[in-house]
Amino acid sequence: MCVESEKDNLDSPKKVAISDLSNFQFHAAYLAYSEAYDKTTDPEVREFLNQNIIALQQNKIDYQTFYRNISQYRQVDVSQLQNRVSIRTQSKSEWRNRMKRIERERRYEK
Repeated sequence: MCVESEKDNLDSPKKVAISDLSNFQFHAAYLAYSEAYDKTTDPEVREFLNQNIIALQQNKIDYQTFYRNISQYRQVDVSQLQNRVSIRTQSKSEWRNRMKRIERERRYEK
């Protein structure tokens, strides 16, 4: 069993390393690629991901096509989406009325 896993590791495609990440869009795409690459163990999928990032780097495909191609291999963590904090806002008049009430209460506490 160990011999097969070592053989699979040798046969699986290597992760593409990009040295110049000065382009923000490409850097974000590379992070998405890297995340998808790390989560999968299938060599065919890894080869497909490598082909997409190389094609994007060489401007053979655009960003929309790249994300569409790798979307099935990316997994969004649903727990992060559900843990959003609700922010309550106030209008200016509500804030003023609240501050007036607080000042009145302070004045007449004595």
